Amino acid sequence: MSAMFRALENPNYRIWASGAIVSNIGTWMQRVAQDWLVLTVLTDHSGAAVGITTGLQFLPMLLFGPYGGVLADRYRKSIILRWTQLAMGLTGLAIGLLVVTGTAQLWHAYLAAFCLGVASAVDAPARQAFVSELVGQDNIANAVALNSASFNTARLTGPAIAGVLIAWVGTGPVFLLNAASFAAVLVSLFRIRSSELAPAAPPARSKHQVAEGVAYIRRRPDLMLIMVLVGALGAFGMNFPVTNSLMATTEFHMGPSEFGLLGSIMAVGTLAGALLAARRSGPRLRYLLGGALGLGIFTLVASVAPSFWIYAALLVPVGLASITFLNNCNTSIQLSVEPHFRGRVLALYFAVLQGGTAVGAPLMGWIGSEFGARWAVAAGGIVVLVAGLGAVIAVTRRNRLSFRDAVRLALGRREPAV
Repeated sequence: MSAMFRALENPNYRIWASGAIVSNIGTWMQRVAQDWLVLTVLTDHSGAAVGITTGLQFLPMLLFGPYGGVLADRYRKSIILRWTQLAMGLTGLAIGLLVVTGTAQLWHAYLAAFCLGVASAVDAPARQAFVSELVGQDNIANAVALNSASFNTARLTGPAIAGVLIAWVGTGPVFLLNAASFAAVLVSLFRIRSSELAPAAPPARSKHQVAEGVAYIRRRPDLMLIMVLVGALGAFGMNFPVTNSLMATTEFHMGPSEFGLLGSIMAVGTLAGALLAARRSGPRLRYLLGGALGLGIFTLVASVAPSFWIYAALLVPVGLASITFLNNCNTSIQLSVEPHFRGRVLALYFAVLQGGTAVGAPLMGWIGSEFGARWAVAAGGIVVLVAGLGAVIAVTRRNRLSFRDAVRLALGRREPAV
């Protein structure tokens, strides 16, 4: 088997991946349906309401995510995942039935988003740490990249399918289809052979396990750099469900099919980035910094795109840069963190990433409503670019690099320590 897909040689990983891609397609369909429902059915094109919905979906990760990491380190991850996937499926079923029966209100959408966020706060650290149990230490980098490729394959198809279905039958059936898609990942979890897993030894019980995870990160400059960058990019650079919905409707006056298409076009870049990551043996600092800088630059360029199709085309390098950055962050944590800390560090990583989105999404939605969609996109690009430049300066100063070496770092020709 090609080195790009070597993790698929593991039978358990193949079972897991087959269920995950079906569920991921449903998840991306629901994301489009949720934004369109709030933007056009429950409000009169309120970017602030879309931002609040997105914020509520990611807020639980900030509030409860670190405790989800404690659970992931302490208990069997496969059992945790069965319950969280079931909870997310039931949430999709509930909001779908409300929409189909014509009784959905804005607060229902807010509540459903928050419930999904609570389940995800427990699910995300367990799901990410479960990868190492499935494939072992040698294939973690490849498995993380393939997980990302699966997620972005779904991102390529899910929004386009959702856009067509919304135009054809409305948002309600899309929610119901997403609820049904969770059956695939639940079946895969029951089919995995527990005897072939490689679980880490659980940490000793204590009252301060979250604090221990924070202290562990503070002792590691490389992890601190990741957390600072992820916080900035999560809050201001990863709000494309909000900004794309505003650009599609208020700036370019498009319908649900075109809105869904934007997500699929962006997924071309993220899928390409994930497949390129699968070819690498491990993370590289230059890809982390280059991804952050690229995301800022291309987002800024997209903010001044003169037409819908030029804006859509620019989402390809935006997606490539974002997934290059995120894959390197995730793989760095998976490979460098001690196994008994992995769940807690991953949970804190997602708390910073998605918690930043919970704070930034309502703000970006408000900027888009008050000053226009282009200003919301531009504001995100400026913050991300400044954060990326700050990270490059921090790395060069820490390693006492000259200006020439700093340029070489930016071009990916030098790999200093963090």
